[in-house]
Amino acid sequence: MLINRSVTVFKDDMQAVASDDHPDTMTSIIPNNLYRLRDQGSLCKAFGIKLVPSAAVVQIAQQSGFDALFIDLEHSTLSINDASQLCTAGLLAGITPFVRVPYQCGDGFVQRVLDGGAMGVVFPHNVRGGVTDEAIAAAMISKYPPAGKRSMTGQLPQFNMVPHPASKVIGEANESGSTVFVMIETKDGVENVEQIASVDGVDVLLVGSNDLSIELGTPGIASPGQFFGNGNDVFRNALERVSRACKKHGKIMGLAGIYDRPDVHEWAVQELGVGFILGQQDMGLITKGARQCVEALKEVSR
Repeated sequence: MLINRSVTVFKDDMQAVASDDHPDTMTSIIPNNLYRLRDQGSLCKAFGIKLVPSAAVVQIAQQSGFDALFIDLEHSTLSINDASQLCTAGLLAGITPFVRVPYQCGDGFVQRVLDGGAMGVVFPHNVRGGVTDEAIAAAMISKYPPAGKRSMTGQLPQFNMVPHPASKVIGEANESGSTVFVMIETKDGVENVEQIASVDGVDVLLVGSNDLSIELGTPGIASPGQFFGNGNDVFRNALERVSRACKKHGKIMGLAGIYDRPDVHEWAVQELGVGFILGQQDMGLITKGARQCVEALKEVSR
């Protein structure tokens, strides 16, 4: 009786704290900037992290005006714990964290990424051997039943670590806290893009420009003078095909792998309706800044 009474008192105290001291934390999931900006007709600007697992980098990204984080576990040595710490920092800073997982990493890996605070998962290299099998599998593990098969746990970072009824977690996480990015970066992906876009639970078709351009026989397409050059319409046609599929099925189109090309980005946003762009990654920004610094010092020393 004493144990049961103690549990009851603790539960009542928690409800009182949640309702009186922290009223806002019980209202809803932390907002997803991708959907907020989509509803406003605006672009979601993402900052990539693959090198520096520090909350300070998240602060820099937020203060620079980025709307989202693209935390890369595919092409980096970052751990799930690193990703979780970055996600939590992003949630607290108001910059929405998304995580790219390695190809064929397994459902358990994806679930741990989501439970660690990611507001969405990026699935690379889709359609290798099946038209929509991988897209369906991505949606299924990212969503709670009945939309998917994700397993339930409590006190998620996306809900400020506050306990909520399972029905609330399911509804809000499925709607705005588990964005499914399917990457289009293969010939098969482009050829089957309409079927992929029709999959329920897939939210974003993200073009992986580097791998896709290589598969299409147009490597280095983002180099100055290349993208809009004569005879280089294969890659542009592929992007236009992805755009048509997204518009037809109500999906968000994203673009990654093309950096420091405002002319290409303007074309993508204005002509293709792209709503998500990976603007740059920490490694690229450090490299660019370092080179500019050295060049400036060389000028001084001449």
